[in-house]
Amino acid sequence: MHGTDHTLFLSALAFLAAAVISVPLAKRLGLSPVVGYLAAGIAIGPAGFNVADPGTVITVAELGVVLLLFLIGMELQPSRLLSMGRYIFGLGTAQLLVTGVLIAGVAWSRGFTIAGAVISGMALAMSATSIALQLLTERGDLQSGYGQRAFSILLFQDIAIVPLLALVPLLATAKQDLPADPIGTLLQALAAISAVVVIVVAGRYLLNPLFRVLARSGAREAMTAAALLVVLGAAGLMAAAGLSMALGAFLAGLLLSESTFRHELEANIEAFRGLLLSMFFMGVGMTLDLHLVLTHLGAITGAAVLITFIKFLVVFLLYRGDHNTRTEALKAGAVLMPAGEFAFVLFPLALSNGILGKEQAEFLTAIAAMTMMIGPLVFSAINRLLPRFKKETPEREADDFSEANGRVLVIGFGRFGQIVAQCLLAEGVQVTIIDNDVEMIQSAGRFGVHIYYGDGTRLDVLRAAGAENVEVICVCVDDRESADRIVDIAQGSFPNASLHVRAFDRVHSMDLLRKGVRFEIRETLESAFAFGGRTLEVLGFDKDAVGELVADVRARDRLRLERQVEEGLFSGGAMVPPRKVEPEPLTEPEKPARPLNPEAQDVLAHETEFSG
Repeated sequence: MHGTDHTLFLSALAFLAAAVISVPLAKRLGLSPVVGYLAAGIAIGPAGFNVADPGTVITVAELGVVLLLFLIGMELQPSRLLSMGRYIFGLGTAQLLVTGVLIAGVAWSRGFTIAGAVISGMALAMSATSIALQLLTERGDLQSGYGQRAFSILLFQDIAIVPLLALVPLLATAKQDLPADPIGTLLQALAAISAVVVIVVAGRYLLNPLFRVLARSGAREAMTAAALLVVLGAAGLMAAAGLSMALGAFLAGLLLSESTFRHELEANIEAFRGLLLSMFFMGVGMTLDLHLVLTHLGAITGAAVLITFIKFLVVFLLYRGDHNTRTEALKAGAVLMPAGEFAFVLFPLALSNGILGKEQAEFLTAIAAMTMMIGPLVFSAINRLLPRFKKETPEREADDFSEANGRVLVIGFGRFGQIVAQCLLAEGVQVTIIDNDVEMIQSAGRFGVHIYYGDGTRLDVLRAAGAENVEVICVCVDDRESADRIVDIAQGSFPNASLHVRAFDRVHSMDLLRKGVRFEIRETLESAFAFGGRTLEVLGFDKDAVGELVADVRARDRLRLERQVEEGLFSGGAMVPPRKVEPEPLTEPEKPARPLNPEAQDVLAHETEFSG
């Protein structure tokens, strides 16, 4: 092997090893993968093992940013933007502008030029999408009210990155004298407009027919090549016209966002994007001057704390102004604290255009990386401290239950509790409903449903709500520990009430039955039975036969559950196999209908402890 080839091989090996080691380690420490890539870049860069030229690495890895913009464009479907428009362009605009102006003011006061302060402020005002979505997903908060608003802000920032990338060259040009050749400037503007028109027309009329032909050919590698051709072709065309490559990729993605081939294109691009983007972040780490960072570590840490505080405060006030609870505002502020991934794109771009000096760019890059470490730590601390804070100093006292006289007490008014209460109210049964979610109570009040505020895990609240006089207590909360606590309190203090409890899973059902709960049901059990039965009907099985089968499966499930309560989780595995469905054929009487697949019978007969 030649020396040059050997060097390339070792460089590739070093990059792959750094990615494999740094990302799991960063996640183990509760940090963003981006922080891991930056640290890996420092380790393999000039300050460490010096395996490759940082400039060459970033030049190649910038294609990862281009592919990322393409995928962002594909996510921004017009229908989605319209449905979330109020939060995207309301909260999103306010967060970016207010935060950007405040941070820019701080940068300007520290000696940055106006152009440098603007770019610094906007870059640091943006939030890390990867970190925010990871935090929201891990806590199950992505579909919550504050989670959807945070996602809307992130979505607006993804839209805003395109004009920000275009703003950098314009600010650099504004520092220079007016061009001496107005005709040349006009021609350049016409070329840019023409490039945009070509991309729009091609995306509207040519790309879908092209992908349709390739899909019919069945050649997956051709689809992958076509996807890369579209992205890089649009990026190259915009670069030739004097505009940003990322803008071209973004337009191409936006035009294909409603395409029937959207998911295929995303799958083909994703692997390339991930690898190249990780190389980009490692390349940024390679360019960092470690001596500068260590020399100014105190200043960098202080600046990172100040910037995260500004971002946290702005988001908190915006959320409170939008009538969100204090808890939601605190969580949202922590989620959106870390600087965004595009800060590592904007700072090198500003440096290459002369807007920032080398020391300024490296200082800002280190600050952005530091905020990515601070954000997840603050979010974790808030989630740990809030429950304790609520218990010691509740934000709101329990309601006055003097008019609560229901025959049934429903605890928890989430999706499950709402359906239970709807059935009872439809029959005219008097119901007392309590919940400790302020936003849920406010939302229900707008629909005329009276819910009392109170913590169902507290004995005094249950007594005030009339638990001593009700006939049935329905425990509909979505937290297993809370449900168990309510059951223990109710069995000890309200023995005359029949306890009906929403179970989290099969093991929870077993625990509840052992406690002597009158009625329990796994939250997904009946919906899964209905789902499976309907699927059999669509496959051609007779409706009555399917109904009998589902009833049989339900009965066997109950028998096995009762045996497991007595003998343990792994008992009942060899129960009688389910009977077969014998449907009436729908179209061809001469062919016998196919019974249930033997594998399906085996699954039904030997279901695991995770079912339901």
